[in-house]
Parts: sequence; structure tokens; C-alpha cells
Amino acid sequence: MRISIAGIRVDSFTMAEALAKIEDLVRGRKPSYVVTPNADVVVTLHRDAEFRRIYEGAALVLPDGMTLIWAGLFLGTPFKEKVSGSDLFVEACRRAAEKGWRVFFFGARPGVAKKAAQTLSEMMPGLNVTGTYSPSFGFEKSEEENKRIIEMIRQSKPDIVFVGLGSPKQEKWMDRYKDIIGAPVYVSVGISFDYVAGTVKRAPRWMQRAGLEWSWRLLMEPKRLWKRYLVQDPMFFWLVLKKKWAQKS
Repeated sequence: MRISIAGIRVDSFTMAEALAKIEDLVRGRKPSYVVTPNADVVVTLHRDAEFRRIYEGAALVLPDGMTLIWAGLFLGTPFKEKVSGSDLFVEACRRAAEKGWRVFFFGARPGVAKKAAQTLSEMMPGLNVTGTYSPSFGFEKSEEENKRIIEMIRQSKPDIVFVGLGSPKQEKWMDRYKDIIGAPVYVSVGISFDYVAGTVKRAPRWMQRAGLEWSWRLLMEPKRLWKRYLVQDPMFFWLVLKKKWAQKS
């Protein structure tokens, strides 16, 4: 079931259901991508037509933040569960280890994806990480580097490519290259490689459950994130209110 949040369609699945859907996509072998929007992404979708088109083509759109969960409740269409990209990344790797799927980690700063692969391989015997690559800054503008990345991933023959480039870059990259690479599943995971590698500390569980993970990230990286959380994201609440008023009219 898909729920409309401020005009954006988001799937209502449990983690187990999302993993089952990914398993279906792996078996189907048709290149598809999975996205995990939060409040910031919803606001960006209203400003970026190409980004919105990409989201409309996603095989799975899963609610990453508690703000989306609360918005669902407020609008009278509650989600079954929050399925954050960072949690999905770990659980999908666990399923890959069980099923013998091949996975590739693409994104993050130099060395981070490799460290995440090492950490998860120690946690999950049987996990087959066929490759990792952390691109240079601005790589998306370099035809030469993109050709090298595409060939590297193609040769590794992954079943799932986890893409941690941040939004909207990661979604646009998946949409542009999924068919050329030919892997069956691509999953946008944002900062997840850093969390697993330990290069960025994730908020405590109680803050995640209370919907305060954004404040933790703001404290960790105030110079980079203040505009997102304090200027752009409040627009999300206005979009949800408009939706609520439309329901009543």
C-alpha cells in the first residue's frame, strides 16, 4: 500500500516486507531502485521536477524519518513501520549473506565504503562484497570516471548495488546508470557506510525513536547541515498542513 505524504507516494511496509520485496526484485533481474525519503527529500521533490520523476519510477519508496511516520498519523493514514535507509542497508546485507547475493558498495569518502564492507563481513559470515568504490568529489561531471565506475561495477556482477552519495545525487545516479550496469537492485543508503564504518556516530536509539536523529546530526555537522534542518525542512510541515486542510475541504 502506498500513502500520500504532501503529494509524494510512500510505501507502507514493515522491514520484513521490504526485504521480501527486495528479494523479489533480485529474482526478477530487471534493474530497479529503492529510495528512502525523509522530510528534506520531500521538500526537494517539490522543487526538482527531475528528482520527482525519478521517485515516481522507484520500485520501493520507504519512510526513512519519524517526521514521515508522524505525518502519516496526522493525515489519518499511518505507516506500518519506519524503514530507514541505514537500517535497511544492514538488514539487506544480512539477507544477502543468507541468500548468497553479491553486493557492491558505492559512495562515501575515500576508504569508508571499504571499511564498512570489512565491518559487515566480520559480522555476517558469507557476505560477498564484490567491490567498493568511493568516487572523487564532482565525479558525476566526469564522463571518464563514470565510465570507469560503470565498468568496475559491471565486472563485479552484483545483485545489489548500495549507493551512498546523498540525495538527490544518489537517486539521479541510480536512475541514469541502472540499465547500463544491469544489476537487478540499487538501494540509496545516504550516510549509512559512515555509520557502519564508525567514521560518523549515529544518534542513540532513544533519539531515533523520539524523532530527534536530525538534532543529533545537526550537532555533529552544524556547518554543513544547519540550512537543511533549520531553513529547508520546516517547509515539510507546511506541505503536510496544506494536505490536511485539503482533506477537510
